Amino acid sequence: MDNVTATQLTPMNKKCNGGNSTNRELDIRIPFLVLIQQKRQNRLYIGMDLQSGAAVALPELLIDSASGTSHHLDSLHFPLHNTTDSVMLQSSDNKTGRWSNLLLAYKTLGVVFGGLVTSPLYVYPSMHLNSPTEEDYLGIYSIMFWTLTLIGVVKYACIALKADDQGEGGTFALYSLLCRNMNIGILSSKSSDVNSSQSRCVLNEDNKQKSRLGKVFETSMVARRALLFIAMLGTCMLIGDGILTPSISVLSAMDGLRAPFPSISKSLVEALSAVVLFILFLLQKFGTSRVSFLFSPIMGAWTLSTPLVGIYSIIHHYPSIFKALSPYYIFHFFWRNGKEGWLMLGGTILCITVVASQSLISATFSVIKQSVVLDYFPRVKVVHTSSNKEGEVYSPEVNYILMVFCIAVILIFGDGQDIGNAFGVVVSLVMLITTILLTLVMIIIWRTPSLLVALYFIIFFMMEGVYVSAVLTKIPEGGWIPFAISFILAFIMFGWYYGRQRKIQYEITHKIDLGRLGMLLSDPSVQRVPGLCFFYTKIQNGLTPILGHYTKNMRSLHKVTIFTTLRYLLVPKVSPHERIVVKKLGLRGVYACVIQYGYADSLNLEGDNFVSQVLDSLQEHIENCSSLPSDHMPVQEEISELSEAKTAGVIHVRGKARFHIGKSTSFFDRFMLAFYEVLHKNCRPALPTLGVPLPQCLEVGMFYEA
Repeated sequence: MDNVTATQLTPMNKKCNGGNSTNRELDIRIPFLVLIQQKRQNRLYIGMDLQSGAAVALPELLIDSASGTSHHLDSLHFPLHNTTDSVMLQSSDNKTGRWSNLLLAYKTLGVVFGGLVTSPLYVYPSMHLNSPTEEDYLGIYSIMFWTLTLIGVVKYACIALKADDQGEGGTFALYSLLCRNMNIGILSSKSSDVNSSQSRCVLNEDNKQKSRLGKVFETSMVARRALLFIAMLGTCMLIGDGILTPSISVLSAMDGLRAPFPSISKSLVEALSAVVLFILFLLQKFGTSRVSFLFSPIMGAWTLSTPLVGIYSIIHHYPSIFKALSPYYIFHFFWRNGKEGWLMLGGTILCITVVASQSLISATFSVIKQSVVLDYFPRVKVVHTSSNKEGEVYSPEVNYILMVFCIAVILIFGDGQDIGNAFGVVVSLVMLITTILLTLVMIIIWRTPSLLVALYFIIFFMMEGVYVSAVLTKIPEGGWIPFAISFILAFIMFGWYYGRQRKIQYEITHKIDLGRLGMLLSDPSVQRVPGLCFFYTKIQNGLTPILGHYTKNMRSLHKVTIFTTLRYLLVPKVSPHERIVVKKLGLRGVYACVIQYGYADSLNLEGDNFVSQVLDSLQEHIENCSSLPSDHMPVQEEISELSEAKTAGVIHVRGKARFHIGKSTSFFDRFMLAFYEVLHKNCRPALPTLGVPLPQCLEVGMFYEA
């Protein structure tokens, strides 16, 4: 899915002659707004900022509190109207009852908690103790208990879950949260010529007073790049370990068949594991919800039976196991085993790494979707498998690439214990990265007292740092595989980010405003040819420079040209009367159109239905509003011109920019931009995925100076 428009809210104190709505006069501009949504409790209206992918709060003055509507979404500083002079957007905060929540909790057994309740099983096979004593086992139990308690419960359940970004979690969600509050990102307001004091709209008044650390990130390019690199690396490491997760999970389960059936060979176990993984990945297209329904009964039975078996074993075999709750046995374990005990931390880390196939597969889909929406990853197909849960996604390309890698890991390693040696290496680094990002969130956003921040950082950074130092020793034993995958993915993400940033900077610098467009059209050599043209643009406060390139070289523009923007909303569906928003631009035959769609909508621009809807909206808009001062064209003549243009033929035009790498370009720019061109050439195009008929699709190429 291609990232959509960068628009602004610019309410104007102007009234349509024939309309009944009056707009409030405000001078608040919010760049890259793609969503307005109402929260249930405090009527907080949220907009999604494509600069960071995060939510921003809108001043209530912009909202009609009675109807919940916003006024004048505009990308060119002109009032934007639809047929009702407002855009009614759905709220994604649907009221859910008790049973819905219970059902959702039940389904998480097959995805999230399935990993947590099975992870401790992999600890002991990955640890090698010479003549272990009772106190050694108590030490290992104690390490597992306090690791699960401090990292699993305190850090993630009690702290990290509060740092979600509109329900999304992970390192990229934390990064986008920080970007929104520090006004940084791939498209900062400084690079978009919008006054930063006008464009910053934050969730609370306290954020107006920036912290010292926040100011450092705003002013230092090195700090911003370092933050982005950390977020990218954390995301890619999660995916890298996600390739090992299904492999070790399925292979270990299948290897258990050899205990009751010793005749089963190792090669047969590998073949069965590969078949199970193949079936598992084929099931992903049915959605996380349906797959979790398949796994939840199994994991539910496991979760209920494990405590019963544990209670029976404690009573009849080892009642004194509760001694392991004392941290004394941790210190005694390290004192007795020394370096060997430190190295065995690489095995105990498995108790918290969530070793479950479905959880990491779903997490990979989610982080790839976040990366694509934030424009940090090449476009891939993202399918929303649920009509009411925005987070349930599936990507065919990602799914089958994961499947190939997972099966390859089984064939290469062939043993669950060997995979266990490689497993957990990068997840421990992800935990450390999460600790760093959460610390920044506490300081910059939450304004947590310094003493509590220091206490949190010291405890978890030291604890996870020790784990990282231990698992790094696994790199020669196979841990290099997830590391290599992680750095390859990080390089792909950085290459895409670098190319997109350079392209956006060029487009902002060379954008075309309406004044320049008027000068181009007033040139006698530029002809207005018959027909209706949908010209797709994404530039804030202006039009793409490809328009000027097209007009100068073709010396023509269609009699009716509609500059069209696609806007992706974080709601399930956009109702038909709210989907299309139109306005006049004050030039003859030139209009603007915004097409809004939700994550469960099937956006298809094919056929006369879409064209007719746009023209009907324009006709009603023209009838309700008097012509702008620069356009004295009679209403009936203007409406007749729309109909004639449709009859003459419809065409959809999009730009396809490439970089011109000159001799003076540095080696680094040459390499990175060439790599970006390779990625861009092989990612999914924007228009064909929207169902635009190929005979009506025209791509206009242009070289951007590197």
